[in-house]
This record gives sequence, C-alpha cells and structure tokens, in this order.
Amino acid sequence: MALASGTPRRAFLLTTALTLPVAALGGKLLRAADAAEMAAPSLDAYRPGFFTAPEWKFIVAACDRLIPADEEGPGALQTNVPVFIDQEMQGDYGTGAKLYLEGPFHPDASPLFGYQLNLPPNEVYRRGIKAADAFCQKTYQKSFDALDAKTRDEVLTKLEKGQVNFAEFGETVVKAPLFFSFLLQNTKEGYLSDPMYGGNKGMAAWKMINFPGARASFLEWIGQHNVRYPLGPVSIKGERA
Repeated sequence: MALASGTPRRAFLLTTALTLPVAALGGKLLRAADAAEMAAPSLDAYRPGFFTAPEWKFIVAACDRLIPADEEGPGALQTNVPVFIDQEMQGDYGTGAKLYLEGPFHPDASPLFGYQLNLPPNEVYRRGIKAADAFCQKTYQKSFDALDAKTRDEVLTKLEKGQVNFAEFGETVVKAPLFFSFLLQNTKEGYLSDPMYGGNKGMAAWKMINFPGARASFLEWIGQHNVRYPLGPVSIKGERA
C-alpha cells in the first residue's frame, strides 16, 4: 500500500495498527494498545520541534525529578512527558493562541485575575530555562541536566519558592515561581493525558492509578468505593490497555 503524499510513516503505521483489535507479531498476538505503544516515539530517538538541544536536556532532566520512576510505577520519562510538553509548545497552548495577551498587566495580581503577561507559554519556557541554567552555571559550574538528582531537586525547590532571582541573569519579566508552575503543571498534564497528545505512553499512568480512561460508561462502578476497577483503561482512539 502506498503512503499518501505528506503522510508521516509513523502516523500511517499507527493508524493501520489501530484498525485491528489484535495483530500478529512474531507469532504472538499483539493488542491495538501494544501496537500504539510501539508506534509512539522513543524518548531517546525523539527530536523536539520546539526546544533547542540544550533546552530539551533541561526539560528531560526536570521532568525526571518532578515525577521520578519508583516501585509504584513509571515516571515522566517512561511515559514520554517531555514529548507531550514539546508538542504543547508548538500548538495553540504554547503559542498563546487563545490567551488574552493585551495589557494592562499586573504581574503581582492574584491568580484569580488570570494570566498577567504578554508572553505566550512557550516564551515563558524559553526565558525560564535560560535563566535557570544561568543560575546553575553560576552556582554549581554545571548546566541543570549535568547536576546529580539531589542537586536538581534543590534547584527546582528554589525555583518554586522564588529563591532564584531571574533578574540577576538578565530576565526581568518571567519570575522563577511562574516558570516552575508552568513546568510542574504541564508535567502533570503530560503524565495523565490521553496518549494521543504525546504523553502517558501505553496508558501506563492510567494503569497505575486504575483509571478507566475514555470508556463510554462505567457508572456502575462510581459508587463502589475501595473496589478495584476490573477493566483496563481505554484511550480516545479506542486503544485498550
């Protein structure tokens, strides 16, 4: 079968795999969800469309510490959260297509008054990463991604608490806590999103928390507290885990 002009091979293979509830691979039965997970990009091989190479290293290192893998389940890297964030930065969310970016702005106003910058989220990331890495270079003589896990945690905590003054590194608009809030929120979103958006690879996070996903109906289980849901999650595309 020939590929239509402009159709990415990965997208073609994924679409083909999902048309079959069960496929065969090496004599073994392969579920559509497994085929979709295989078609999802490998984090090591993924080439970001928005982030530069140094920025990408920062994002990967930060996500790894915000949701690390442990005995309870996979972490942000195992579920392709950095891929989700990179794809977010290229879409309407990252470019601020649906944000009101006209003044007047009051950066110190309560969050209840809405977003108070004329910068889209992807520019907040770009400036925040640059300032955070400059802080790491000055303080530790290393980039953020080159720090050990404990020191990365210390840096992220300082960003969250506003203990890093971005103005010292030439960034006078974006504040450290704002940058951290974007990073943390988007990491959580990528971890728990539907796989079609790039994160939650293989619905691993949903399986860990026993979330049914986009199943058409599970009303009979809502009132059954402390009873484990017996069926696996289903994605928007119909993949079953």
